[in-house]
Amino acid sequence: MLDIGTVAKQSGLNSSALRYYESIGLIHSAGRKGLRRQYPKEVLQKLALINLGRKAGLSLDEIRGMFDESGDLNIDRQALLDKVDDIERSIRQLICIKDSLLHVANCPAKDHLQCPSFQKMLKEL
Repeated sequence: MLDIGTVAKQSGLNSSALRYYESIGLIHSAGRKGLRRQYPKEVLQKLALINLGRKAGLSLDEIRGMFDESGDLNIDRQALLDKVDDIERSIRQLICIKDSLLHVANCPAKDHLQCPSFQKMLKEL
């Protein structure tokens, strides 16, 4: 068993986030030792999955929907594939933005709005 302070330190989350995740049913404590909540060691892996979902842009409700009532994974694979499509679109857009910024930084034109290459980039954004 791990106390809330240890889980917070090892997961990189603060204690209030852990308490919030518990209040919405994402994680479950195994009880208390004195005043400190105790969690099974497996909670660290679940928190890593939650963190991955958050980094992928999933809401906590979407993440909660990937677990059944007993806390076991029950992933909607199509929802994940849809999220991958969203991420790929975002990556393409970010690459266009990066290329546009690099062009402006390196373009010798005095007025970038008159540069044909930059005009084309603006239309693609």
